[in-house]
This record gives sequence, C-alpha cells and structure tokens, in this order.
Amino acid sequence: MKPQFELERNTAVINFSAHYCNTEDELLNSQGFERVLTRFLKKLKKKESPVYEQLCYVCGEGQIASELTSLFKLLLVLEIDEIMQMNRSFIVLLQHKDTLIEFIEALYDYWRQLERYSIIYNSAEGTGIQKIKFIEANNSFTNLVLKVYRTIEERLFGHHQNVYRQLIVGANAGLVLNEIQWDIPMQYMGLRYPAFIESIVLTPPFITYPKRTKRDGIFEEVFENPLDGLYLDPNNWFVYPAKVGTALAYVYFHRDFMAQGVTMCNLFELADLEECQNRKPDLIYVYGNKDKEDRAVFYQDKANDIMIGYASYSEDHDYFGYMKKMILTLYNVKMINEKKLPLHGAMIELTLKSGKQSNIVVIGDSGAGKSETLEAVRMIAEDEIKEMKTIFDDMGTLSLEKGEIRAYGTEIGAFVRLDDLDTGYAYRTIDRSIFMNPDKTNARIVIPVATYKDITTGRPIDMFLYANNYEEGGEEFEFFNNVEEAKAVFVRGARKAKGTTTETGLVESYFANPFGPVQLKDQTDPLIDKYFEKLFDKNIKVGQLRTRLAIEGQEHSGPRKAAEQLLAFIKEQ
Repeated sequence: MKPQFELERNTAVINFSAHYCNTEDELLNSQGFERVLTRFLKKLKKKESPVYEQLCYVCGEGQIASELTSLFKLLLVLEIDEIMQMNRSFIVLLQHKDTLIEFIEALYDYWRQLERYSIIYNSAEGTGIQKIKFIEANNSFTNLVLKVYRTIEERLFGHHQNVYRQLIVGANAGLVLNEIQWDIPMQYMGLRYPAFIESIVLTPPFITYPKRTKRDGIFEEVFENPLDGLYLDPNNWFVYPAKVGTALAYVYFHRDFMAQGVTMCNLFELADLEECQNRKPDLIYVYGNKDKEDRAVFYQDKANDIMIGYASYSEDHDYFGYMKKMILTLYNVKMINEKKLPLHGAMIELTLKSGKQSNIVVIGDSGAGKSETLEAVRMIAEDEIKEMKTIFDDMGTLSLEKGEIRAYGTEIGAFVRLDDLDTGYAYRTIDRSIFMNPDKTNARIVIPVATYKDITTGRPIDMFLYANNYEEGGEEFEFFNNVEEAKAVFVRGARKAKGTTTETGLVESYFANPFGPVQLKDQTDPLIDKYFEKLFDKNIKVGQLRTRLAIEGQEHSGPRKAAEQLLAFIKEQ
C-alpha cells in the first residue's frame, strides 16, 4: 500500500487513494496532521522560539504534540469552560490562550507555505475516494482544513471573526494517476512501475520556490546509457507523458521535485494515456535520481531509437530550466538526426485588421528579447490586430517539405522572466500562470500561449530575424544583403547575458542554441547552410532586431521600439 502522506523538503504529498479525511476528527487523527505538527514543533525548537518554550513549560517537551492534538479535538465540539470542567489537565494550557492562538497561526502559516499536492490512483485499492470526483474532493479537503482552523481559533477567541478569507489551504495541485503498459525495451524494465499522470488539477495562483533561479552550462552527451540497470520506486516517482512537438516523451520525476513535474502542464501538452498504451516513446527523461554523481547528461539510444535524458538528484538541478531545456535538447537532437533545423526563438502569425498577414520568426539565446519584442507588438498594436497567434515561444524547428520551408513549434507554453514582461502582464494572467520565486531575481512565470494543433501545423515564414540585445547603436530593424552576412550573425549567437543562466557579460553561443546544435555541430553546420540558402532563394526577409534588452534603462523601451519598427514595416508591405 502506498503511503497516506509524505513530507520531504518543502513538499507535502497527500494520497487520497490511501486515505481521505471526511470529518474534522479524521483530519486531526491523520498521519498527515501528525507529521506536519511534529515537523513544525522541531522547527520551533531549532529556532528556540518563545512559544515553544512556553508550551514545554506547560505540557512537558515530550507531550506537546499529543496534548495539543487532544485539546484541538475537544475545541472542535466544546467551549473552553466546558473543557476545563470536563478535563482539568487542560486548565493551565487554556489559561495561556494568547500562546495557543499564536501557535495556531504559526502552524497554519507553516502549512500554507508548504507545496501541497494531492494524488489519486485510478486503479488502486484502498479506503480512499476513487469513485468520488477528484475536483470536488480537493475542494472538500480545502474546506475541511479551513473549518478545523477557524473552529479551534474561534473557540479560543470566544467569538466569531468578522472577516473570512477563503485561502487555498488544501492542495495547490492534484494529480490523477494510472498504471499503463507501454512498449518497454528490456534494458528499461526498471522504469515500468511508476504511475503515469492522467490529469492535473491546478488551483491558481500556483507559486513555487525552487532552490535555484538559474541554469548552468550545457548538457553533455555521454556514450554509456545512464539508465542501464536503473530501478525507479513507484512510491517516489511519477511520469508526465508529454507531447513535445511531434514527439512523445515520458518524463520521470522524483516526488521531491513535484513542482517541476506539475509545471510541465503549462508548457507541454499532457498526452492521453490511450496514446501511450503499448507505445514506445521517442524521448525518456529521468529527473532527480539519487546517485553518487552530480550530472545532467543525454544519450542517444540508437538501437531502440530513443533519446535519453538524465539529471541526478541535486539542489543545483532544482530549477525548471533543467526540466524544460533537457527535454528540448533531446527533441532537437532527434530533429537534427532527421535533417531538420532546431531554432532557439519565437514565432508569431500576425494578422492585421487591414488584412495584411505576416509569419515572423525571431531567433536568440536566453534573455535576447525575442519573446519580449513580440509581446510588445501585441501591446502597441492591440487595436490594429485582428489575430496574433504564438506558434512557439522558445523553441521551434524548420523543415523542408516539397522544396518549401515550414516552421513548427515544440511547446504550448512560455517560460519567461517576470522582470522582462510588460508591467501588469503577470497579474492579468494570474488565473492560469505558474510563478517561480516571484520575490527573487530572475523570477519566472510559466503560462500557456498556444494550442497543440497550432504548434504542430507547419507554417511558411515571411521574416526570419535575429534578436540583438547588446548593440546600442544602429537601426532597431534591418535586413541582411546576402547569405554569408546573415549566417555570420546567426551562427555567432552573440548576446549580453541577462542573468537567466550563470553566464555574465557578452557571450556567444553557436547558432544561439545550446540545446542540441552545439552538441551536434558537425551535423548542424550543413543544415544551417542548406536552410539559409533556401531562405534567400525563396526571398524570405532575413535580418535582425536590436531589442537592447540587456542595455541598462532600455529593458522595456528597447523591445518596444524594435516592435514599433517591425510593425511599421509590416504595414508598408
């Protein structure tokens, strides 16, 4: 039987299939409440909290948890005077009402600061709620926690409160899990046990606090399979079946990195389990395995035609960039092997009310200003735009089909810096956003921006532009005259680092894409030659936008001015 409740690091996982609390008494008797209360008391003791010292004096250090639990149960049904008459052992404790109220508030805040996830196994047997609607169960659990908290506190206050805040104190997110049979090559049999995510319920605003705020370096290719002989305990691991572009990925993540796994629902389309049944994936990523090495690497399993990603359990990897970028690296390597050219950039399909339409691709490494400039187009031309579709926000692919270039996306969402967005944008999208470290430098937001149908429908290109974030001089918008001039800028991949990685100053990245092309440079060079020649042969406009995103004082005005010039050109055509 899988555990009822797990609490590790800052993550609580509540297994509704193993046990579901229907009443206040069941909640206070649950393993979960006991674990949270015990962990909180240890935290107070470590801090040498005055509240803890007072409780030790009144209850005795070893009896605090049991004494408080018993008192809380009585407070759910009796007034203070009744408790004192019935059980004189609580008289001294109840005479310290201010201490109790302070403790309850602190415990409540501690619980709310945890990342809380509920799970249910569709096929499991237990005393849980498999046959009850999961969303209703999550709502009921939230109301139960609120009721217990309010009832106990109001008994101590001796009156009802005048203001009630309906905070999310149940699960921040819920997962419906299921076990499936997929086409597993023999050497990966140790991966067959973890359950697949069937659906996810998010309760916004969803805010997480990963340990890191930056990604470091590139992912190295290794030539020994890191998954050989690996066994993943189903109690500790979950699988997110992701649609990455045209590929199917099985992303395994450790329970302690639940936030990274759940956040994928805003970035990659969750595959239906019917699509996974008896099917071998194109990509497999194991994220958060405990081993002796600290590494994030990929491997090409050519015998089974599967791209393999692997990241060890490490606080250094506790950042969504290690989830997203590894998956994209695997996909891009697969695309290069198929003679397609991966792009680190953004693409929009812009239709003005005048009838003019333009498909625009903007290339650039992290922090170059590609997404920010295209979003600025939306802002300044809102009244003139009939429709503006995001085809991809970070990674796309060029494909040659019957002699014509077509562009495809990989993700349905965007993973962007809060600081680089238009003021107020995050608040306008708070109902569907996932926030990461919103109080820190390089705070991030993950938000859906496209449909899976849109990103997998190939589109022609009208403009192919490079996002230059570091040059203060020159026009905001200009075109290149020939292939060699254009390739020199695109292949160099220069940008001024914006703090999205551990890089600083003016840096260069091969083809502005450290996620596949730089690892397979010998294979990518001829693809760049081939596709750029085709761009110029087809008279597709190739140029650059000076976004000036990395120039102090122009973080917002730079992308806006570039967007204005770009829009003016489109109108003139």
